[in-house]
Amino acid sequence: MIQEQEQKQTPPLGAQVLVVDDEPLILTSLSRLLTNAGYRVHIARNGNEAVRNIETNRYDLILLDLKMPGLTGHEVMDRIQEKRVDTMVIVVSGDVSIESAISAIRRGAYDFVRKPYEPDEILKRVQNALASRQLELDNRNMAKRLQRSEQWHRYLVNSSLDLIYSLDTEGRFTFVNNAVERILGFPKRELLGKHYTTIVHDEDVLGAAHLFNERRTGERSVRVELRLKHVDESRLHSPGKRFVPVELNAMGMYDSDGDGQRRFIGTYGVVRDIADRKRAEKTIAYQAYHDLLTGLPNRALFQDRLAQAINQAKRDNTQLAVMFLDLDKFKFVNDSLGHVAGDKLLKTLAARLRSCLREVDTLARLGGDEFVLLLPQINEATDATLIAEKILLALQQKFVIGDHELFASVSIGIVLYPDDADTSENLIKRADVAMYHAKNQGRNNYQLFNYAMDAQASGRLALVRDLRNALDHSEFEMHYHPQVDIPSGRIVGFEALLRWNHPTHGLLSPSSFIHLAEETGIILQIGEWVLRTVCGYAIKWRDAGLPPVRIAVNISPQQIQKPHFADNFLKLLEEHQLDPALIGIEITESTIMKDVEQTIPKLIKLGEAGVEISLDDFGTGYSSLSYLTKLPIHTLKVDQSFIRDIPRNAGHLSIVNAIATMARGLGLRLVVEGVETQAQLDSLIGIGCKEYQGFLFAQPLPSGKATDLLRGNHAEQRAEIKIAS
Repeated sequence: MIQEQEQKQTPPLGAQVLVVDDEPLILTSLSRLLTNAGYRVHIARNGNEAVRNIETNRYDLILLDLKMPGLTGHEVMDRIQEKRVDTMVIVVSGDVSIESAISAIRRGAYDFVRKPYEPDEILKRVQNALASRQLELDNRNMAKRLQRSEQWHRYLVNSSLDLIYSLDTEGRFTFVNNAVERILGFPKRELLGKHYTTIVHDEDVLGAAHLFNERRTGERSVRVELRLKHVDESRLHSPGKRFVPVELNAMGMYDSDGDGQRRFIGTYGVVRDIADRKRAEKTIAYQAYHDLLTGLPNRALFQDRLAQAINQAKRDNTQLAVMFLDLDKFKFVNDSLGHVAGDKLLKTLAARLRSCLREVDTLARLGGDEFVLLLPQINEATDATLIAEKILLALQQKFVIGDHELFASVSIGIVLYPDDADTSENLIKRADVAMYHAKNQGRNNYQLFNYAMDAQASGRLALVRDLRNALDHSEFEMHYHPQVDIPSGRIVGFEALLRWNHPTHGLLSPSSFIHLAEETGIILQIGEWVLRTVCGYAIKWRDAGLPPVRIAVNISPQQIQKPHFADNFLKLLEEHQLDPALIGIEITESTIMKDVEQTIPKLIKLGEAGVEISLDDFGTGYSSLSYLTKLPIHTLKVDQSFIRDIPRNAGHLSIVNAIATMARGLGLRLVVEGVETQAQLDSLIGIGCKEYQGFLFAQPLPSGKATDLLRGNHAEQRAEIKIAS
């Protein structure tokens, strides 16, 4: 039986639907979705085209975007109302402002769907709208039949969902329909003869004057919103329903006397219960100012409260604090456990943060794993740091997310008004700067803002801006650091090192900017440029008849984490017609350990193709022998920190000796970095090292000088061979 009822409520397929949107992808997506569902779909690419279609065709439903060139969606709805077009409208828009949503509802929109939407949600909303329209059409057909007689007319009035009334010239009820009992709880017989103010909310009586008892002579009715008393309030004084928000349409009724003069005889009106609409508006307002995942205020509401708190602090000559909180290593949770677990962690974290605050404080989520906290009415900085310490202590307890036990920490930046900033924008900005400083101090701590941080942040932002332009302005260049075979003195390879020829700061090494390139994602573009540039010089050296030498390129974690890194690397070598043995890669242990399961297959593929893989900075990372036996690497590069104090530090020499012995046992090539003195080189020769790299032989050289050095080294070797022969 239930299935039969649902079957009857389903609107007939083949309904005419007009889709209006200026985005081609959205237009195509909606059209295909609705066509596949059985609807007859027409499209309009802008508001003007939509109006032309509406004027010449009949549509059961219109899916309407708000922001479009020419006529906006709001203006299209105005045209629909002006021309009294018989259709339903569902707004599908990316405009999430509460004003736009409420304005659309007031213009007669049946529903409001935000982009991006779910296909199932759109189909459900369309089905509901068309079902409602079918019911409305059925009622209209019934109404036409009922109007044939007075008896049927009264039946229609009393069956109306709206409250219909008439007043005499003094404003007393002469008629009310049955809907008054459903909407207000009043028996209609009790209202007859009573003044209209009997049902008007006490606070709205003055505003309702002459609205119920409308005396205008125009044909248009007057539409207003006000509150009417419910019987619970007027008679029972119960704590239940107190009033009903309604929309009132009132029009004066006139009669002509014998001499043709119009005489006011009373008022006719229709009262519509808009409680559902008000709830919808309230929901939209909530969604516009709150984060839907955590229920916390969002950026818009936080800024509003911060502006109010600043004005209050100005009047009272008091202080306030703003904290910027960022969850440490949250990406690891999302990557390892998934976004569902990440969302649960954020909700639990928000609840725990709220438990640390006063009632007057405001905690908001800005998005992702970033939160911001407003502490009004504080006396000194200590009041803010105590809250920060309370938060850090509360987060020491584990979080139980499903079957997982997690530990989370935050980095907190604190800024004070008016000492550190006097505008909401600067308060949030400088709290963010202080938070970033807390991250640099090791995370899981708080930092109070100081102006030295601001200068650092400004310099960092300027450097990021310049970094984005460096490729376009051809400011990068490659330097090449020779790797030397100790017994023969022959150059056997180069490490390609990036340099940034900054227009004002001069030549910068990677340590000055690579971390920013990785944080901002620019590293991928830079890495692509480095590979192509190195391949280009390898070809030049080959074509110049110079001996083949390996060139090793440093690879960032972001590069190797790309799914097709190995394929793209080999494709680049093939494009330049280079032997894979000529271009190697250098990676660190930490890079491999970020994602061992994904990284090792890529390294195996490169190694099988002939690409030499070097493990850089060996000895400073995991240094696990078990991992070394599994990793597809060919070369170990001993970090220069072990070489610096040789031969004075016998312990460091022993470490290098142990690494050299291990490399020989594993069949790996060993390159010692950072050799700057003859004494260091003699010590390395003494323990059997075969290759080194360092300032003793040469500094990293621009491509031209590296070419000259390689040519000269080759000539010396040939001369030595000739003499020996």
